[in-house]
Amino acid sequence: MRKIVVLTFVSLDGVMQAPGGPEEDTSGGFRYGGWTAPYFDEFSGNIMGEQMGMPFDLLLGRKTYDIFAAYWPKQDASLQPTVPFNNATKYVVSGSSPKLDWEKSVLIDGDVAAKLKELKQQDGPMLQVHGSGNLVQTLLKNDLVDELWLKTFPLTLGNGKRLFAEGTMPAAFELMESKTSPSGVIFANYKKAGEVQTGSLV
Repeated sequence: MRKIVVLTFVSLDGVMQAPGGPEEDTSGGFRYGGWTAPYFDEFSGNIMGEQMGMPFDLLLGRKTYDIFAAYWPKQDASLQPTVPFNNATKYVVSGSSPKLDWEKSVLIDGDVAAKLKELKQQDGPMLQVHGSGNLVQTLLKNDLVDELWLKTFPLTLGNGKRLFAEGTMPAAFELMESKTSPSGVIFANYKKAGEVQTGSLV
């Protein structure tokens, strides 16, 4: 069985929109694109390298796929994560019929939740989800996320697309590992741990 692992850059107030650059996603008038850049350092790069260095396929929304497909095939093959990104099978979730020119790309449409449940039952490496804000909401609403690998940055953005938007299923997670970079970024990996438990502190 394959795991779906969501790798997300997120602000203290839960925003995941446009972490990579000013023009990445300006929808809704978002003007803080590239908010992760001032905090990246060698420590952060090493952790990202570890996460990209293990076997994985990609599960992407169409917008993130378009961004990746326009960038990674043109990069130096000696640079991490060029090789694993290009070699991975790219499963692309879209309600339209996009042109999938990037090698080893597979369209997932129709009943997305059902098809992803089938995909999880197959043999293969983990399915890493990068960016893909709308897809992440679909995964959370349908209880399809096995692990969250979060990178929490020490800033608030006020508005923007949220990691945990309306419709997120109540669920408990167990902390697997956490590290903090010199710039204050918290790298924390969580795995699904069943239903939410309640009780009294008194």
